[in-house]
Amino acid sequence: MPMGDSTVTSLDDREQTTQTAVPDSPTAANGPGLLRRLRTPRRPRLWFEIVLIAVSYWTYSLIRNAVPEQRGQALRNADWLWRMEHHLGIAVEESVNHAVNSVTWLIVGMNYYYATLHFVITLGVLVWLYRSHPGRYAATRLVLFATTGVALVGYYLYPLAPPRLMNGSTFIDTVMVHQTWGSMASGDLKHMSNQYAAMPSMHIGWSVWCGLTIFALAKVPWVRVLGLLYPLATLTVIVATANHFWLDAVGGLLCLGFGFAVARVWYGTLPYELPRDAPRVVPSQAVDRVRLRRGWSRSSPRP
Repeated sequence: MPMGDSTVTSLDDREQTTQTAVPDSPTAANGPGLLRRLRTPRRPRLWFEIVLIAVSYWTYSLIRNAVPEQRGQALRNADWLWRMEHHLGIAVEESVNHAVNSVTWLIVGMNYYYATLHFVITLGVLVWLYRSHPGRYAATRLVLFATTGVALVGYYLYPLAPPRLMNGSTFIDTVMVHQTWGSMASGDLKHMSNQYAAMPSMHIGWSVWCGLTIFALAKVPWVRVLGLLYPLATLTVIVATANHFWLDAVGGLLCLGFGFAVARVWYGTLPYELPRDAPRVVPSQAVDRVRLRRGWSRSSPRP
């Protein structure tokens, strides 16, 4: 990776199999400080990424489900949010829920969509980034992690019941009615998940992250279009299955905006603007050979 006035230099085949950044001055050869090294995109390591993602999701699930289920407050918040949507003229979730529920094959498909694609597509995009865009992987992953982290704060500060659990409403819990494996907060799975963590919607936060990443980096036009359609389909699903309000989706978008801001501050640019490839770390012996070829010594003084 170029640093300062550095250039990319090829070592011979016996020493190195790939191109990597080599400093143009003795000062640069000493490398940046720890903070700068951490902020420099590098090729991800598979074992580290597998462990990181597994531990991170386990921690996310643990914290999310450890938030006290404040049922009374969650129901009051849901009533207030529903009234707010009526005031804004966007309270059509109940009509969508009833309309889609009347088409059995459609709502059953949406139940399974809600339960599975949230994880499958997100992991698929991460794998694609790892393989095809290693230079952008860490920054784009940071967006996802920061988005998820701030969502945990939302679950704690603003407990919210999903529409299907509201008192006095006619929302249909489509998983219960059609006996499908779907929402973790329905049926036999309801004791494994916090039922009152509807705000923000990470189905939206994660799906928009996937959609933007695919649209920004994919080369095939129809794949880019699918990237944009995926979060729209997800929005329809979370409303039709009565798992979220429209405003929960807005909360998910705000969390995603925070995630992009964190990555922008850390890397100095948007993840998609970083180079596609990141150089491997050059062994110190190889750097020494290059330094000697250019007439430097290991003890060359700093200017």
